[in-house]
Amino acid sequence: MSRSSRSGLRRRGTESGAIEPRPVATNAMVLETGGGRYRVRFDEDPGAPQRPAEVEASLRGRLKQQARTGDRVVIGDRVRVERVPGDAEVAWAIEAVGPRTGEVVRRGTHQRRAKVMAANLDRMLVVVAAHEPEPRLGTVDRLLVIAESSGIEARVVVNKSDLEGPGEVVEQLTKIYPSLGYPTLLTSAETGEGLETLAEWLEGGISALIGPSGVGKSSLLNALEPSLELQTGALSRKLSRGRHTTVNARLIPLRGGWVADTPGFGDVGIWGIDPERLEDAFPEFIEPARSCRFRGCTHLHEPGCGVRAAVEAGEIPASRLASYEVLHAEAVEGTAPDWS
Repeated sequence: MSRSSRSGLRRRGTESGAIEPRPVATNAMVLETGGGRYRVRFDEDPGAPQRPAEVEASLRGRLKQQARTGDRVVIGDRVRVERVPGDAEVAWAIEAVGPRTGEVVRRGTHQRRAKVMAANLDRMLVVVAAHEPEPRLGTVDRLLVIAESSGIEARVVVNKSDLEGPGEVVEQLTKIYPSLGYPTLLTSAETGEGLETLAEWLEGGISALIGPSGVGKSSLLNALEPSLELQTGALSRKLSRGRHTTVNARLIPLRGGWVADTPGFGDVGIWGIDPERLEDAFPEFIEPARSCRFRGCTHLHEPGCGVRAAVEAGEIPASRLASYEVLHAEAVEGTAPDWS
């Protein structure tokens, strides 16, 4: 079963008053957002009137009043763009936004509002560093849950493989996640290790490299395509984490596809996931959960829990159960999203 059909998680916001976007005829894709302006790329259409391939557009007034998940328009959105009638200069406006699939929804741990980072993603690459900053299994699990909850294919990239540092966590990363069905790749922008495979992973569709700041996401993209000249940031010695080098979200053309360049994901909370369905974002829990003694077992404290038995037997990594417990607590404490 594919991950997109397997997770089946429903976000609580859909049941709490969010307006479901109606199907609309779209003619463009949003490439960049910032300051209330949107750079869009028109679909190739030989029958369309002569127009530039890309234009800058504003948001139509009625769209500003429409309730949508977090941001009203994000990179990857399919939109309908039309010329503003009667404007002396050539101006364009986004008239409608199509339904979203594969959206990455997040919130900061102290925020109470959903924020969509990108929409209509085909795959998500969770990027961590082998060293500087030190990788954390909990961060990887958190980002994988974000991917699973949106039905997005996920893979793991362990960058900076050329740096010498504690090898224990890297060994865990390259052992645990492939065993769970997540392809895992060691890369180095300095030595070129893994770059050929990474390029293959990014071919076609829309991909997102998601991970904490400082792990080298921009460096990897620069190594694949030097002409991009993406800004990279030095690691903060005091905080042992990277400084954000990406401000406005945008889609970058690469290897016949598009890559979402978004601000770093570090201390990020999950959003709107029903705690009763959280186990669906941990694919290795599904089969053991069938043997739980109690229907609706939370896998936290109930006797006869099949998942906890599998952990004790060494069939499921203990780190995964630890991450599940933390995220379950977050899901229980979460409130209904603010869809304004």
